[in-house]
Amino acid sequence: MEIENTSISRRNLLRGAIATAALVPFGMTLASCAAPGGSTGGGEKGEVTADNPFGVAANSKVDAVIFDGGYGVDYVENAAKIMEGNKNLDGVTVKVSSSTKIAQELQPRFVGGNPPDLIDNSGANSIGWNTILDQLEELDEVLDSENLEGTKISDTLFGGVKDPGTFDGKFVALNYVMTVYGLWYSDSLFQANGFTVPKTWEDLPALGAAAKAKDKYLFLWGKEAATYYQTLVIDSAIIQSGDDVRLPLENLDPKAWSHPSLQGILTILYDLIKSGYMKPGGAGTQFTQAQSQWSLDQAALLYPSGSWIENEMKKQTAPDFKMMGIAELPLDGSQTTPAGTARAEAGEPFIVPTKAKNPAGGKELLRTMLSKENATWFAKNKLAPTIVKGTVPDDGFGSTALVSQSKILEAAGDNVFTFKSTNLYGMNSDQLPIWNSFLAGGMTVAEITKQLQALVDKVANDDSVTKIEIK
Repeated sequence: MEIENTSISRRNLLRGAIATAALVPFGMTLASCAAPGGSTGGGEKGEVTADNPFGVAANSKVDAVIFDGGYGVDYVENAAKIMEGNKNLDGVTVKVSSSTKIAQELQPRFVGGNPPDLIDNSGANSIGWNTILDQLEELDEVLDSENLEGTKISDTLFGGVKDPGTFDGKFVALNYVMTVYGLWYSDSLFQANGFTVPKTWEDLPALGAAAKAKDKYLFLWGKEAATYYQTLVIDSAIIQSGDDVRLPLENLDPKAWSHPSLQGILTILYDLIKSGYMKPGGAGTQFTQAQSQWSLDQAALLYPSGSWIENEMKKQTAPDFKMMGIAELPLDGSQTTPAGTARAEAGEPFIVPTKAKNPAGGKELLRTMLSKENATWFAKNKLAPTIVKGTVPDDGFGSTALVSQSKILEAAGDNVFTFKSTNLYGMNSDQLPIWNSFLAGGMTVAEITKQLQALVDKVANDDSVTKIEIK
């Protein structure tokens, strides 16, 4: 994960995959900034065939710019090699470039009418979605096409993968990496101490007491990642009560944070903090140092995170740390959603600009990335699943955390959800100090509720902010 300017960015935590860049005023699109005389779109075209479903022109070039974050760019380079070796594509070549500042480097190309053919719009410096939505190709035809193995792509994917990249009913961003949100722990530590894996929030006080008896904490946190606990609270409340919690939060309802499920979970978390089960000092600890206290020192039992945590901490994990994960917890045994419901969403959003020189080539590179060959390569080398099912073996390539991800996804089936509004409206940086204070014991449930709701209300009442209805 990368954290810049106190904003959580890697895998665009708390967002679905829709972090908002602030380089262009929120209500203004890049099209409105564009100089006259730009490309009219369409790009190079070849013959459409069963093996060339988008009509990639012979001897054409594909220009891909990929966010160089925790997953690197080599997985796209691997797909590029497969694509260049495809005998059904005559002389096509692919250039893969890396970037850590997508907006700064690519906004001028959008304005100039010559954007790349494929972009991974990720990271703290991603391009704000509201500025480019009308300049992106819809990608339904990619999912309707057959993969390189001859199976319809949509039939090979996990449920809900279109949701994070769908805006105003248009599917314009294909998110490639499947991120599972959960609570992570060392199975070996639990086994050695007789700890019981919790099933609901109501189980946590007893587990906290058991941890304290072993001179350990239940939870810990780092200052830049304090809102990981907001993710945990929101997701858990959605698992408990479904859309009754999710939709008011997503659509900026003035009473969103007052829902009983949110209040019940916040109350238990507050009690855990006051009982001394949260390791103190997190507000002054860099987030990877805090995570190392969990994965290397094993000072705390549980850590809330997306499934990137194993890859992120692989150099700072104890040799005997058998990392496993469970889905985030409902408040109690009366959840209204189906058993196994989990937050699991696709990240790393790939887009194809309409005015690219070779949008057909961009789509073909996406199709290649969605082949079983490339998706399996990614899972093995990145210890994370893509949106393509059936690419992780039972042994998880030796990763117990990856096996856990597969089990969470299997248990959830189609009962997965995402949460968008926090990053859609850029609220995370304002929420960080609130959560640091709460986790440090400096704020009551009523106080954190008031402050979080005030941020929601601020966005809702700001007429300069374009609102997107989320369903």
